Amino acid sequence: MEGEASVRGQPRAAEGVRRAQPEPLIVSASYRSDVPAFHGPRFLSQLRAGFADVPNPYGSRPYRVSLEATDVDGFIFWTRNARPFREGLAAAGKRAPFVVQYTVTGYPETLERGVPPADHAIAEMRRIVGDFGPGTVVWRYDPVIWTSETDAAFHRQNFARLADALTGVTDEVTLSAATLYAKSRRNLKRHAPALAVDDPPDEEKRGLLGDLGAIAAARNMTATLCSQPHLLSDNLKPAKCVDAARLARIGGAAFRAKRKGNRPGCECAESRDIGRYDSCAHGCLYCYAVNDHEKVTLAV
Repeated sequence: MEGEASVRGQPRAAEGVRRAQPEPLIVSASYRSDVPAFHGPRFLSQLRAGFADVPNPYGSRPYRVSLEATDVDGFIFWTRNARPFREGLAAAGKRAPFVVQYTVTGYPETLERGVPPADHAIAEMRRIVGDFGPGTVVWRYDPVIWTSETDAAFHRQNFARLADALTGVTDEVTLSAATLYAKSRRNLKRHAPALAVDDPPDEEKRGLLGDLGAIAAARNMTATLCSQPHLLSDNLKPAKCVDAARLARIGGAAFRAKRKGNRPGCECAESRDIGRYDSCAHGCLYCYAVNDHEKVTLAV
């Protein structure tokens, strides 16, 4: 943005775009979408420009997030498939430390119609750790959903199989019980009408999640629970998905980051998300970030 004034290396926002990042911050890419899988070229373009202009999901003005090294303490990437994003990770890592929140569930195609096989994801997780060091990948088995194809017995067996494969790759696995939003129920009913979906009582959820936590502990992984303090048990700790302490360890330098979760019970550090809803094509029917899977927009 040659010739424009800047603050802390941040280009002046375009007309109608709100600057929303006066101090260094953690950048999230993205819990609204899968940027590594589907929007890597856009991220690289934003990184070269030094900023991202992001539509406000609540309808007000777009906001600008600086991606300059002086303005970013770290990146959190959320994905099910980081293989198309190898260049993106390398470029981001030169600017600030990063953590990849990598979801691997191994669910049936009934629920996850376009998700790469678990073995594919696990191999990529191993590669990331090999290239960028320990602590850079956190496994997400999230959400835990109860259906006629994924009952408690399925989850215990499936989770143990995945945990065996990921032993030594990551030191943390994040869990959550599925929240069945209206859009999730609508998509499940529309695309998997024969699938029986259950929302069991908290006691049953707590029991299964605790069992999964014990399986993780036996493999030297800490099991954490995302934004559901009422479901915590002895085998689970509150998750900090946007984890400033982990980023500081990876980067080798501490930084100040206040806790500012995005919903009740969230323990995350303050961050700015640069993703867009309705732009992930994995086809997970329980997803909270896609309203209509047939209208997903990738060219954003």
